[in-house]
Amino acid sequence: MTTGASTPPRTGQTGRPKRSALRRYLPLALAAWLVLEIWLLILVADAAGGVAVFLILAASFVAGAVVVKRAGRRAFRNLDEALRRGTAPSSGGGSNGLLMLAGLLLMLPGMLSDVAGLLLLLPPVQNLVRRRTEHVVTRKLRGATPGSFGDAFQQARIHRPDGKVVQGEVVRERREDPTDDPRPPLTR
Repeated sequence: MTTGASTPPRTGQTGRPKRSALRRYLPLALAAWLVLEIWLLILVADAAGGVAVFLILAASFVAGAVVVKRAGRRAFRNLDEALRRGTAPSSGGGSNGLLMLAGLLLMLPGMLSDVAGLLLLLPPVQNLVRRRTEHVVTRKLRGATPGSFGDAFQQARIHRPDGKVVQGEVVRERREDPTDDPRPPLTR
């Protein structure tokens, strides 16, 4: 497949490519979240003791593992039933995904992740998160321009040095030479 040269990135006033807000603020948000998690664990350890913090973290890990296991089993059961009926799986897969996310948040060490995981176990919060996620995804897909990453079916383009774009397809010819057969797989 011919890929050609990539299009030049959008640049700001400094000539450097613009960074998305996610790439700019995600590392800062992760660092702030980790500092806050450690600070909360220290506060709880001062108030209740180190053994209590260890027991809380172990209990939340076990609870998260149970939630992930149950959600996974339910997802596989729904898929199995749909395959037996010969239909598409039910739309309840979103709740299984949110339950798995809740379980993973419970498995992470820390108080904030435990609270977020416990909140995601509540059905009203799941409905709110599901609706908001669907809204954001549909808005992003609606705004995707042809030829962008959102457009899944993009033809290969060749960018010439003079700036012209030549669209085309790569066609591979098979030679009829008997010695051109694929080699047998390697065995040990």
